Amino acid sequence: MPHVLLIEDDASVRDGMELVLRRHGYGVDTAATGEQALALLDGPDGARVELAVLDLMLPGIDGFEVCRRIRARTATLPVIMLTARGDDRDIVTGLEAGADDYVVKPVTAPVLEARIRAALRRAEPSGPVRGAETDPAGLVIDRAGLTVTKRGVRIALPPTELRLLLELSASPGRVFSREQLLASVWDHTFLGDSRIVDAAVGRLRAKLEDVPAKPRYVQTVRGFGYRFGPL
Repeated sequence: MPHVLLIEDDASVRDGMELVLRRHGYGVDTAATGEQALALLDGPDGARVELAVLDLMLPGIDGFEVCRRIRARTATLPVIMLTARGDDRDIVTGLEAGADDYVVKPVTAPVLEARIRAALRRAEPSGPVRGAETDPAGLVIDRAGLTVTKRGVRIALPPTELRLLLELSASPGRVFSREQLLASVWDHTFLGDSRIVDAAVGRLRAKLEDVPAKPRYVQTVRGFGYRFGPL
């Protein structure tokens, strides 16, 4: 039974979402503030949390800062952010803070549950099993061990960023559209938001590239999408 941490300050929304998730078989912990959520994650019950659903508009520490602090603690916990306004700036800021996906409130139960299932699938080990790929600059992608190192130093990547890297690097030189990446990495088979892809690419470049503004690995093909530079 997957266990979800639901961080939402509105009691009626929180109770309704908790009921929906429990009916779908999820274990649920709840927090009304960012401070409560971070304390829970740092406590003995934190180890059982497999995914966080995080409202952006929280009293005290807001959702953006909570997401940053979660990412500082762990690279592996999927985070789905909730935004009531659908504000473009909020969405981009939340994705840049490290969220894997987002939904706009009010959200229907099927949409929320589908996003959670997709995020949990991304957190599961998968992908083609091959030997390590390396290049002269020292980037090593171990597809069997699902690890990435740069000049001997391991790079901690959240599940979404790791899957994005595995997808791109499986076919060096091939151009992937944002829509293709949304379908294959995020499992968004409906019309998705390409900003999710762009934000994940930006985070990935910040960790992999010597000069993120001049990427060697995750390259933009203007008007088409992204490709991985051949190793």
